[in-house]
Amino acid sequence: MNPDEFLKRLETEIKISKLSDCTLRNYLIFNKQLLEHLNKQPEQIQQQDIKNFLADKMIDRASASNILFLSSIRFAYSNILGKDPTVGIKRPKKENKIPIILTRQEITTLINSTATLKSRLILQLLYSSGLRVSEIVNLKPEDLDFTENTGWVRKGKGKKDRIFIFSKKLSKQLKKFIDKNSSWQYIFSKQKPLTTRNIQKIVQNTAKKAGINKKVHPHTLRHSFATHLLDAGVDLRKIQALLGHSSIATTQIYTHISQEQLKEIKNPLDEL
Repeated sequence: MNPDEFLKRLETEIKISKLSDCTLRNYLIFNKQLLEHLNKQPEQIQQQDIKNFLADKMIDRASASNILFLSSIRFAYSNILGKDPTVGIKRPKKENKIPIILTRQEITTLINSTATLKSRLILQLLYSSGLRVSEIVNLKPEDLDFTENTGWVRKGKGKKDRIFIFSKKLSKQLKKFIDKNSSWQYIFSKQKPLTTRNIQKIVQNTAKKAGINKKVHPHTLRHSFATHLLDAGVDLRKIQALLGHSSIATTQIYTHISQEQLKEIKNPLDEL
């Protein structure tokens, strides 16, 4: 089987398994890179080939990238060739990095620095809902309830539907924007969803314009949403439901980064 046929069959297997578009893209990229680097037929790939690729191409990548690479190879070869050349290769431990959080003042500055109304609404909705960027690009007008200021994510991560909230302050502005663009199929685009890269650029360019000296991405607004809810005393289980986390363990990372709660701790020296 030549590499092109192998990758075509891989694409078919991923679609049948109903994995996300992001998974489809990543699995195809990693398998293509492996085959091109080794210049071998898929049937010839062995465990040592995988190790060589990791040492040559993945040594400076984050642990999460290495884990994703190994998962993509295991899925492809197990489903297409009935073998797993990654067996016996030790998976690196996932790095538990504390995410970057914006303060409330930084959020205000960021929103006020947007270049257009559309960009402003996108940033406000990202922060007030905690949505993933892949979820916000697929939102349709019918997914929002302006009476309750709630909405529904349709087939989000893990192919699950879930409810989300958004700001009362944002509600009127967003409804007016949607009514003005009533022919649009999606909230922020006419016929096809915006690319996630498009929104990433909007956020990064706005952060630069705002003079925020942090690495700001759309997910930063999601992290900030969760942390600020925790600061306000919202129960962790409710935050878990809003974020769409399948495990409370994922949500618990925010208990380590709640700056306001840390500030409330009385220093022992001051108690002497």
